[in-house]
Amino acid sequence: MPLEAYRRGKKWWAKGRVEFNDRPITGYIRESTGASTEAGARKWIHDRTESELRKHLVGDEQAPITFFEAILHSEPDPQAARYLEKVVKHIGDRLVDTITEEDVQTLGPKILPKASTETWRRWIIVPVRSVILNAHAKRLCGPIKIRSYRPEACAKQDKVRGKPSKIKKTPGSWKWLEEFRGHAPYKIGVLAHLMFVTGARISQATSIGPEHLLDLHNRNIVIPGAKGSEDRTIEITQELADELAGIIPKVPRGWPRCRENLRLFGYAGKSGPKKDWDRACEKMQAARLTPHAAGRHGFAQEMMIRNRVDAKAVAAYGGWKSTEMLNRVYTHAEDVDEKILRAIRTGRGLPKTEKSPSL
Repeated sequence: MPLEAYRRGKKWWAKGRVEFNDRPITGYIRESTGASTEAGARKWIHDRTESELRKHLVGDEQAPITFFEAILHSEPDPQAARYLEKVVKHIGDRLVDTITEEDVQTLGPKILPKASTETWRRWIIVPVRSVILNAHAKRLCGPIKIRSYRPEACAKQDKVRGKPSKIKKTPGSWKWLEEFRGHAPYKIGVLAHLMFVTGARISQATSIGPEHLLDLHNRNIVIPGAKGSEDRTIEITQELADELAGIIPKVPRGWPRCRENLRLFGYAGKSGPKKDWDRACEKMQAARLTPHAAGRHGFAQEMMIRNRVDAKAVAAYGGWKSTEMLNRVYTHAEDVDEKILRAIRTGRGLPKTEKSPSL
């Protein structure tokens, strides 16, 4: 029998069961509604029925949580945690289910007023979205969709900053590497060579110790994991293997002297080679490249664009989780006019090169 209201003294009560598809989903209910009118009792029955149906269909509901509480259920990396501390000052006490896309996007200019929209996306939108989606996966709140900034917002912020947010990145090449090595100390040259032919990040390369080179005689090395990825073992060229074998590992300055602290290049972190790297770049005719552009970007460009290696092989060897990221960020248009004009001539059966008109 569905719930029905009846009067008992001065108050209205309810009795019966909540049903779904003509079948009871609760035990027998006989409770006071607390209402003094029949209309109030019927409202109580309506609310109780909706609550029991929701519990039956989706399970027990969790109490609403705040954004700060959602962070406690996640494990952000140290850099993301630093920015989330700033986010908490603005929306930490807000219930997650009340936070909107606009709320999150407006945090960018509040927290980092002089930064680019790409920086806002990387250090505000991505960490906030990750925290909320993690809480949703644990059934603590609803999902949220937070898109990145629209092109007009990017252009507006570029005007505020007085410079473009997206600067064309020049990837490394064999020609650049050879000139760089001609001006750099031997160890820095080997470091650049390692990153260019393996796709290793500067942080990974400077983390390499003797334990990562145990199978070097077979030309196998271990690239330490980074950004959530695991260590990966790859086969390298004999040339690079000989160069790595010729370097004597050292303990970084200020570290306790023990075998566990030995590093192949002797640096404590990714900023260690900066001075020597910059000095070598200053002596070059070619453009100055950062270690990331010369190494990881250069590797992707050399393999995929210049040598047409398939994306899955490049991603597996270079340590990318997805080919989408590899294609979108790490490959660059190169020699555009020459390639297009050559293709046009080839398609028409004309010579691959075209003579300039004589004046």
